[in-house]
Amino acid sequence: MPINFAKKPGIVAYLTAGDPDLASTKSIALAAIDAGADVIELGVPFSDPLADGPVIQRASERAVAKGTRLTDVLGLAKELRTERPACGLVIFSYLNPVVRLGMEKFCAAAAEAGADGVLLTDMIVEEAGEYLESMRVHGLAPIFLAAPTSPDARLKAIARASKGFVYAISRVGVTGTQQQVAGDASELVARLRQFTELPIAVGFGISNAAHVKAVGEFADAAIIGSALVALIEKTAPEQAAAAVGAFIAGLRG
Repeated sequence: MPINFAKKPGIVAYLTAGDPDLASTKSIALAAIDAGADVIELGVPFSDPLADGPVIQRASERAVAKGTRLTDVLGLAKELRTERPACGLVIFSYLNPVVRLGMEKFCAAAAEAGADGVLLTDMIVEEAGEYLESMRVHGLAPIFLAAPTSPDARLKAIARASKGFVYAISRVGVTGTQQQVAGDASELVARLRQFTELPIAVGFGISNAAHVKAVGEFADAAIIGSALVALIEKTAPEQAAAAVGAFIAGLRG
């Protein structure tokens, strides 16, 4: 089932769970939702986050050092679902923590927590058979990353396997803020439109209202990650929720 975005463009807010601590992540997530975020991506901290730039790497290191585990993130998701039933919730993880827990056990727990979908950064569609079946059984939406360098045949496979929305990577590389939205993004979204009617969200480098407006010209949602994590990093924990809420509120101009 597609994840619905109330406004266009929708706002997907990525948070590294457990940075600076789990209680703060909950407060920050609630503030983001109340300020207009349509979907919260709860990032599972991982010791070797290869797809992420230095900002999210540091956040992951801090959360790992605090002892934040996948089961903690699922518990947080359940609390958010209880307190904000209408918000979209996506568990964002590398594959390794999921394999350690067990694919079937993870999908069952994610569904029980009230997650709408899952994005496993390093799960490739060509090897996703067991994952997709477990997700189907538990009513979860698999979300895959689509890159500008992918040939049309692969984009078609990604579009067919995705259920919640398709995550279009605006540029090749790791996560991190940029001065402007990469030109590859609109072309990639146009290519994906050939293969899916799902919402398409653009991420990697989206960090301000101008970026969000630009993305809204051709995509359904903008994904904000590193800019939020950087804001949390430089803000006192007791002020982070208010700062993130103000930031999210300002993204649609």
